[in-house]
Amino acid sequence: MNTADLGLPVAVPSTALFTDQYELTMLQAALRSGTADRRSVFEVFTRRLPEGRRYGVVGGTGRVLDAVENFHFDETILGFLRERGILDGPTLEWLADYRFRGDIWGYPEGEVYFPGSPVMRIEGTFAEAVVLETVILSILNHDSAVAAAASRMSVAAGDRPLMEMGARRTHELAAVAASRAAYVGGFHTTSDLAAGFRYGIPTVGTSAHAFTLLHDTERDAFTAQVDTLGSGTTLLVDTFDVTEAVRAAVEVAGPELGAVRIDSGDLLLIAHRVRQQLDELGATKTRIVVTSDLDEYAIASLAAAPVDAYGVGTQLVTGSGHPTCSMVYKLVARADSEEPGAPLRPVAKKSMGAKTSIGGRKWAARRPDADGIAEAEVIGTGPVPADLADRQLLVPLVSAGKVVAREPLDAARDRHIAARAALPLSATQLSRGEPVLPTEYV
Repeated sequence: MNTADLGLPVAVPSTALFTDQYELTMLQAALRSGTADRRSVFEVFTRRLPEGRRYGVVGGTGRVLDAVENFHFDETILGFLRERGILDGPTLEWLADYRFRGDIWGYPEGEVYFPGSPVMRIEGTFAEAVVLETVILSILNHDSAVAAAASRMSVAAGDRPLMEMGARRTHELAAVAASRAAYVGGFHTTSDLAAGFRYGIPTVGTSAHAFTLLHDTERDAFTAQVDTLGSGTTLLVDTFDVTEAVRAAVEVAGPELGAVRIDSGDLLLIAHRVRQQLDELGATKTRIVVTSDLDEYAIASLAAAPVDAYGVGTQLVTGSGHPTCSMVYKLVARADSEEPGAPLRPVAKKSMGAKTSIGGRKWAARRPDADGIAEAEVIGTGPVPADLADRQLLVPLVSAGKVVAREPLDAARDRHIAARAALPLSATQLSRGEPVLPTEYV
């Protein structure tokens, strides 16, 4: 089965109502004033990274492409807008034929970004581009936050596998998106079957404490699990006494026991004790998996422990304390008239404090140093310097309304690993600091 043919994993006929009302009331006013068809350029960017983060990770691009493709107004949606009196007749007629027919450029999924990076650029008429603001921001802000947290956890874990298991800690649909973003950021598997079904992510899972408590003894529970799943299964050993549980686990499954899981307590101390016990019992190849409210800092603290894999839930799906990237969607250029060839004029709001924006249709490139390591994120509105021509970051995603950049999820995952490796080594530090690359405007 090609799960991509199933469409978005949402229980609505389209993504058109994943929007704020003012997108549509702006559309109505622009249609009435005669400015709706002015050629316009919107850009998605963030003015700052979450405090202490060294880089951001672009997540959700593939979901944005799905959402744009599925953004249309059928009669049910139009009827809702009509019954609520949200829009007038001419605007509803215009929406009945809506399809995005413009162009979208962006950083490819898995790429890293910095303050000011034009992560996505949407070009078309004002009317067709403005209505996409909320759904694009919703996806990019959520998925990029999870992908960034996943990336930091991946750095902390090194070569040890990471399992995403946060479905029970967030909205059921957000859980699927989080699993996808975590995979892009470096996780290896997910416990969420919907994510496995929708995106082909490898799935894992064996048993919880409830299964142990169901049986008369812990040994009975282990026996039932091994009889069902084989000796290569993972047995949960911290329901009662860890030492007794490990002994029973090896006696039931034999030295070929796949793994034991520890879900509570002083993980560093317990992991060392369990490893010693397993080795003494002859289960030298039995792995140790830990899963207790981990984040990147906890994972890093276990670097010296005999741990073979980590399972992460709450902190991952909530962005490890930063559940959004504060990305915004701003009009940066527009034509003075509706004529197709009218030149674009840079525009930007003037505001006090940290909410400033820079007008103009932008390009972005990453300048390397003599050793090929990135040293600056360069952003400009004029001609691209010759030495940066082959270093540009934005790629075409949608051309004349057609998606042109769909790719396997593994491509985004591999891209992220390569992009992160090309950053200065300090990018992987978990200590608080400034973005690892400065943003230069030219």
